[in-house]
Amino acid sequence: MQFARGPVVAPPDPTTPRGAAPTTAAVLRTTRLFAGLDDAAIDELGRQARLRAFRRGETVFLAGEPGDCLYAVVSGLVKLFVTSARGDELVLATAGPGDAFGELSLIDEGGRSASAEAVESSSLVVVDRTSFIDLIHQRPELVERLLVTLGGLVRRITDQAGDLVFLDLHGRVAKLLLHLVADQAGGARTDVDIPFSQSDLARMVGASRQTVNQILRSFQAAGYIDLKGRSLKILRVDSLQQRAAD
Repeated sequence: MQFARGPVVAPPDPTTPRGAAPTTAAVLRTTRLFAGLDDAAIDELGRQARLRAFRRGETVFLAGEPGDCLYAVVSGLVKLFVTSARGDELVLATAGPGDAFGELSLIDEGGRSASAEAVESSSLVVVDRTSFIDLIHQRPELVERLLVTLGGLVRRITDQAGDLVFLDLHGRVAKLLLHLVADQAGGARTDVDIPFSQSDLARMVGASRQTVNQILRSFQAAGYIDLKGRSLKILRVDSLQQRAAD
């Protein structure tokens, strides 16, 4: 993992003049949750939202805290996780550019159901509950996009729960590696730089770091992957897919 690399620049937006700093409205247009809303709605929400930078390892929020805002990822990576009473951690999901998270607490007004932490230097747009609810009343079509977003989260967590029950640890690691490559490279390449430590990978599959390290070494010895530090190249996609299905 890296320390903060300085100011984070949002993805370019055609409405932002060349050379000008991107506005929160320009950032919101790049997110899956708010993309497609008309310019007037985005501009108004952008005036009420704010940008925040988080350094690697910095807490965004903790489970149980009041949920008075949602976040949209401009750049970087955030992990959502739960922690046991003795400190064991399980990563439920990760949020990258274009993803929104924290919206559940805005809907049911309950506390945060999980904690969030920046895995790497990250820039987030913060939208408070009042602004979000007002926008829903003005733009009912946002409800459909919200439902799609929440549905995606439920599917990911359900899929993970099934993996914990039905896949052995080797299968879970194989499936995780395939997902990481697909997420980072958009499925176009088989080699990526993984932004997670082996401890992070272990928390995603519910295992110890030592065990995950042994599995990665066994995959490398079998010719499935080439792993150097955090640089991963999948050599045998078919073998990993088969292992993930066993």
